[in-house]
Amino acid sequence: MSTLKLNLPTALTLSRIVLIPFFVLSVYDHPIIGALVFAAASITDFLDGYLARRSGQITKFGIIMDPIADKFLVISALIVLVDMERLSAVIAIILIVREFLVTALRVVALSKDIVIPAERGGKFKTGAQITAVLCLILMGSFFDRLPFDLYDIGIVFIWIALALSVISGVQYTLAFWRRV
Repeated sequence: MSTLKLNLPTALTLSRIVLIPFFVLSVYDHPIIGALVFAAASITDFLDGYLARRSGQITKFGIIMDPIADKFLVISALIVLVDMERLSAVIAIILIVREFLVTALRVVALSKDIVIPAERGGKFKTGAQITAVLCLILMGSFFDRLPFDLYDIGIVFIWIALALSVISGVQYTLAFWRRV
């Protein structure tokens, strides 16, 4: 496993960070464009790990940067949603604190050459967060003509993400203490 090698999975991870300013700058005035940028960045989250495993291009840099890029994207979206008054600051803070806690534990584990893989609950949490963010961004756009309320759907998914966040955070912490 190499430390730093620019390959397609690494480029996808870095592209997620590069897309954040475009997301933040577009979402306020053009929510559909912001949602598309966020969706594209979110897709790179799924693709980079899949491609790295499939092609044998897993690097220490990728192992460290992938979750950091994920956190940057999600935290940016949560802050934007709070600023847009579409999400409670309390919910955003709980989600952000969990992200920092798990990332800190992951870095400590990696410093001891221990890799704690993501749990299934963490992956479901990410899916729920992405769905919630997209719904909350798109509410009030031309999607208002739909027979359902995107805000209500977004809030349901953010509560699911919150529950999964706490549960997977506890699971990750327990796995960390067992391995370290």
